[in-house]
This record gives sequence, structure tokens and C-alpha cells, in this order.
Amino acid sequence: MDRFREIEAFVAVVDAGSFVKAAEALNASKAAVSRAVLELEARLGARLLQRTTRRLSLTEAGREYYARCRQILGELEEADGVVGMASGQAVGTLRINVPVSFGILHLAPLWGALMARHPGLEIDVTLADRQVDLVDEGYDMAVRITRPADSSLVYRRFATTRVVMCASPAYLARRGTPQSVAELARHEVVAYTYKAGGDLWRFDTPHGTEEVMTHARLRANNGETCRAAALDGQGIVLQPTFLVSEDLATGRLVEILPDCRGPEIGIYAVYPSRRHLSMKVRVTVDFLAACFEQTPWAS
Repeated sequence: MDRFREIEAFVAVVDAGSFVKAAEALNASKAAVSRAVLELEARLGARLLQRTTRRLSLTEAGREYYARCRQILGELEEADGVVGMASGQAVGTLRINVPVSFGILHLAPLWGALMARHPGLEIDVTLADRQVDLVDEGYDMAVRITRPADSSLVYRRFATTRVVMCASPAYLARRGTPQSVAELARHEVVAYTYKAGGDLWRFDTPHGTEEVMTHARLRANNGETCRAAALDGQGIVLQPTFLVSEDLATGRLVEILPDCRGPEIGIYAVYPSRRHLSMKVRVTVDFLAACFEQTPWAS
């Protein structure tokens, strides 16, 4: 097997975390991938992977070699992308990280249209609400719902969402509707683990900024779980309109203290600050900006 195939197999195994998943990604047999990695280690005269029955891990030499190989494959893919520059066509695999709820509700229906426009483009989507390291984890770009913080990355806003406080009619009938921010301290809330500020909820009110320390009976690191708990009457949630706007419109959830506004948050396409932006990232960012010129949750 040639050196490129050996490197491709090694990187795929590290990225996938197993030989079986790497074989699926490469459309090859597990035996072929395993043989390629063994031949690579034999050629280099060094062990790159520690193998046990439960997991794979990189050796120190493997970590250094993986970083170099990732860079080589990335540069090769960018070189392939140059071919499509003149025609505006993107080629290669776009590795993108997106938030779970937003990715399922609003991005999953769009990927087919993007690939139809660019037949040479393949998309590898990872859904995670944690903030990944784009460079270290090998992503081309991400979608983030946040306030820009990392100055080493480029942020392009393509939509916004407002955070609203709401609960089910059943919960409000049982516990009453809060009439002030301070009253929230006596209520049950469903907390989103990654919320900035944690249990301290802050609002812009007609009387200025007000804040209250809440007490969560249920916490989750996923917005859909928080929404489901609210619909089940488990407590008050603070969630973005892209997730709960239909529930508010139908009355399944009721907004609480509408004059006390939660923050408006930008939804961004984020990518490493590189002098030469690859065509696959460029077309994806432009595509998202066009798709979200009008947002269904804006009202």
C-alpha cells in the first residue's frame, strides 16, 4: 500500500476512534485498514497506536505524527479545492461542528441543498453543545450560538435568537405565575448546563438590570431535554426562540415576565483565521447566510 493510503488510514483510525469505524469512513475492509497502519508503523520503525481490547490511544510519537499528517491531508484537500475556485464549486470533505438542537431542527434539512449545489462537496457533521477546539480537533468550521470570545477565530453572524423565560400552563396553574424577577427564586427551574452565568439569571427590565439566583431541580446539557421537561410541567426554562417559538405560538408554553428580556444572542459561522479561506468553507458560510435571511422564529 502506498504511503498516502497508509497515512489516510492512520488518520481515519485516530479520527474515528476505532478500526471498524475508520473502515466504514474509507469504504474499505477492517483488515485493509489494519494492515495499512501496521505497514506504516513498520516503515517508520515506531509504534503510533496503543491497542487494547477496549480502546485505542496515541503514543507520543503517534501524537506528533498525527498532527503532521492532519496538516498534510488538510493542505492536500485545500489544493484540490483550488481547482473549483474559478467555477465557484467546492470539493472535498467539510468537517463542521454544530449545536445539537439547532443542528437537528434548523441545519439538518439544509445539507442536501448545499451538496446539490456543489456535487464535489462531502459534509461530515458532528453535533455537540460543548465548545470544540476547531484546530486541535480538526474541524473546518463550526456553528456557534454565543457571544464572540476567541479572537483567533473568525465569526460571521448569520442569524440571531432571543432567550425567553417560559413554562407550561400546567406548571403555572400549580405554582402560580411569577410577577417579578425576585419571585423566580421560589420556583422550580430546569437549567441548561452550558448557560453563561450558571444559576444566576439576569434580565433587562423596565427598571434596569435585575438578577436572581435560581435553584434547579433538573439540569441538562441539551436544550431539547430542557424543553421537554418544561412541556411536562417540571419547571421554568430559559431557552432560545429558535427552540421554543412554536410552543409559545401554540400555547404549549407561556412566556413569563415578557417585559424582562433575556439576552439576544448571535448565531455565527466560525472558522480559523486563515489567510486563504478554502472554497468549501466559503460556500458554506455564504449558503447559511442566505438561508437565514429570514428566520422562522423571529416573530
